[in-house]
Amino acid sequence: MTSRHITTVVVDYGGVLTNPLQETFAAFAAAVNVPLPELQGAFARAAQRYGRNPMADLETASCTEREMVERILAELPGRTYAQVLGDQEFGEVWFRVRTLNERLMRFLRELRGNGYRTALLTNNVVEWGPRWRAQLPVDELFDAVVDSSAEGVRKPDPQIYRRLLERLPAAAHECLFLDDLEENCQTAADLGMLAVHFTSTDEAIDQIVDLLRSRGGSYARSLV
Repeated sequence: MTSRHITTVVVDYGGVLTNPLQETFAAFAAAVNVPLPELQGAFARAAQRYGRNPMADLETASCTEREMVERILAELPGRTYAQVLGDQEFGEVWFRVRTLNERLMRFLRELRGNGYRTALLTNNVVEWGPRWRAQLPVDELFDAVVDSSAEGVRKPDPQIYRRLLERLPAAAHECLFLDDLEENCQTAADLGMLAVHFTSTDEAIDQIVDLLRSRGGSYARSLV
């Protein structure tokens, strides 16, 4: 069977276009002077108490950033908002320790210069919109952006992937999807996308270039 051309490369934001999430989380814990295991435990206990990961509710706008922080603080007896964050917002500290993957951003520009569409599919937060959009030249880099906090649904739910496909528009088999979480990649693959699990920038770029070339796209030959 003849392979089908890829027209669109879809990428995640946190952990792909930024430094790894665990790295950001560890740096955040250090910045607020809460030992990492203690902070991880508070998130786990809050998830058990509410039946959902606190970040999942935040990323679908089911709670506000302040409400999410209060859930975590409730699992850290003796620690108040002022003690942990002072007069800062959670997102303010989070983004202070988050860095951009400049090499992957350059690669996305190269893809666009070679005729490929690019899109962003992100689990994100309403209150963080101005912060992450200030980091990225969104209009320059992406033909479409689908943000879980605006959609009320997050990866790996297939619904958010379908919304992206409708807005591009593109068929699933025309898309290559890049994400750092295997469960998110699995949904993409189940829907018919080519999925690449991001572990490092070098490996991801090599895999994407190889896949584009294997699909014989007219622009793929000039990618380096």
